[in-house]
Parts: sequence; C-alpha cells; structure tokens
Amino acid sequence: MDFSNSLKPFAFLLVCLLLWQTQTDAATCSDCFTQSRAAYYPNSEENGTETGACEFGSFGATINGGDVSAASDLYRSGLGCGACYQVRCTNAKYCSDNGVTVVITDSGSSDHTDFILSNHAFSKMAQTKDAAASLLALGVVDIEYRRVSCSYPNHNITIKIDENSNYPYYLAFVIWYQQGNKDITAVQLCETQNYSCKLLDRSHGAVWSITPPPSGPLSIRMLLSGSDEGDETWVVPDNNIPQDWKAGATYDTGVQINV
Repeated sequence: MDFSNSLKPFAFLLVCLLLWQTQTDAATCSDCFTQSRAAYYPNSEENGTETGACEFGSFGATINGGDVSAASDLYRSGLGCGACYQVRCTNAKYCSDNGVTVVITDSGSSDHTDFILSNHAFSKMAQTKDAAASLLALGVVDIEYRRVSCSYPNHNITIKIDENSNYPYYLAFVIWYQQGNKDITAVQLCETQNYSCKLLDRSHGAVWSITPPPSGPLSIRMLLSGSDEGDETWVVPDNNIPQDWKAGATYDTGVQINV
C-alpha cells in the first residue's frame, strides 16, 4: 500500500509547526541573553562616577541606588544613555541567578568587556558578601546580559537644564529617569501658543540642545523607538518647561512611561 499521499498532510503540518516555532523564537529574542564580559571601576567609590560621558553629573553616580555602568558598544554614541540591562555573571560558585539591573551612564571598555560596572553593582551579582569579595578579586568576569525596562515608580521623567545653557539664546538639557525599554531617538520643543516645533540635536552623550530655542513656555515631545522596525511612540509630557527657564534647574514633566 502506498502511504505517501496519506502522509502528505502530516508532513505539511509538521513544516507549519516548525515555521511557527521559528517565528516564536524570533519574536522572543529580545528576552534572550548575550554572552560577554564585565569589569568594574577599581578606583571608584561604590557608586558610579560624576564625570560620565552621558553628562548626567552627580545624578549619574547615584541613580538606581548606584547600580550603574559604563558601556562600550552599547553606549551607541550616547543613544544608550539611560538604558537598563540585567547583567549576571556566570560563575556558579559565586554568582546569583538574577544578577543586577544597571543603568548606562558612561562610556568605556576594559579587556574586551561590554560593561564596566560600579563597585556596588559588580558586588550585587554575587550570592553572598564573601562571594562578592571573590568576584572583586577576579576583576573581570564572564557575564550574560539583556535589555530590560527601566522603572522609577517614585519619579516622573525629569528635565535637567545644562549649566552651560544661556537664556534665552542657547538651551541644553538631559532627560532623567528615562523609563521603559525604548531609546529616546528624537526630541522636539514646541511653542505652546502656536505649537511651532523645532527638532533638537543630540550634541554629546545624553545632552539635547538647540540654538536659539523657541520662546515662551515650551512643550517637549520625545520619540521613543524600540528594537523592531516601526515600533515608535511620541510622548508629550503634561508639564511644560517654563518661559523663564534657568540653567541648572530641574523640571518635572509629570509623566511616567511604561513602554
């Protein structure tokens, strides 16, 4: 008896299942871990540095409880500033299962690493205090990492006006408490009266700037972009930057983002 014809529907079904599994695996790839290495700031305090390339200042040393990191390729010319990653070392003798969640605040690499963690963050990858001391003695460890959402439940997104800003001729600022797992790829400032908008430049690190800025109270618009093509969202905060903004001041946008 020829079973070839009767088996064709089952073969077709098997191919469909394999294709579905492949697509499912690809769809969840953003949850996958990437293998790499990590070091730590050997001469720093437990927290991060106040002179990081992202230009967060003292905020960059203490955000996320001091669990921060410099990054090499993940810095992405400043686009990676404020992004969060789960980082866990892979030495079963010393390392915990969850590792630590860090915020990118600086640029740097050491001995083919993707991360240079703060002392505080590096130690938190360990199972115990004794294991943390052993990890610190190693200096550089094998790790795996993945992008995760940043969450600051007690803070809204905040605008920090750069100290080099010069009212009303030059305006620069950084965005604190970036939330979710998308990158801020564009920023606009709009006059609230006629809603005429201007696109800002990413001048360096996480600093957005414009010369001259629009006048009057300013509405800010942020474009959040994900890893998938077309995954973009414009966010318009509730609060405006006041007309008489001042260098060094911080302004609460009134919004939190969970995307």
